[in-house]
Amino acid sequence: MTAPTRVLVCDDQMLVRTGLVTIIDAQPDLEVAGECGDGRTAVDLAARLRPDVVVMDVRMPVLDGIEATRLLAGADVAEPGKVLVVTTFNLDEYVYRALRAGASGFLLKDSPPDRLLHGIRTVAAGAALLDPEVTRQLVGRYAARIRPAEDEDPPENPLTPRELEVLRLIADGRSNSEIAATLMISQETVKTFVSRMLAKLGLRDRVQAVIYAFRHGLVT
Repeated sequence: MTAPTRVLVCDDQMLVRTGLVTIIDAQPDLEVAGECGDGRTAVDLAARLRPDVVVMDVRMPVLDGIEATRLLAGADVAEPGKVLVVTTFNLDEYVYRALRAGASGFLLKDSPPDRLLHGIRTVAAGAALLDPEVTRQLVGRYAARIRPAEDEDPPENPLTPRELEVLRLIADGRSNSEIAATLMISQETVKTFVSRMLAKLGLRDRVQAVIYAFRHGLVT
């Protein structure tokens, strides 16, 4: 049998954390490796327990979820972990910073349980998860600050026209199935384009692709 995906749950609200733990532990393919209520403990537990996915709140005491995410999954981490951030729309600024810190996915706190479980499984499988509504509102609101300066030379674009189309749709928060429907191609073909695009740009996942697209002015 395949070993269950081990999840570390980090949220300072006991009621929320208990709910997350209950939902996750009820799944045969998932198990809660540990739980905590602050970012510092999250980092320490992740180092000791080596979970497959860390479900991370943004606002927590001692060390907030953004800095904890950076310590677990930042660009300078030798073996970055997989962090799924849960947030609310009124914390857009924090989500933007967490995205820059290396989070692999984002979900809203009021998402239904099946979306949370799908998010954990998606991130555990090595893919990134961007809630379309989070992506559209977040990137739309903060696109200006991550765009290149007017005097900055644009980088040479190594992407084919189709790969560029896929990148732009990802930046718009589209899922693989939505991209497939828009471009009238199969989801497997979309996955191939995404993989090629990430490899050409030297990016780790779709989260970094969104930042890249706006930072380099590839989307409006």
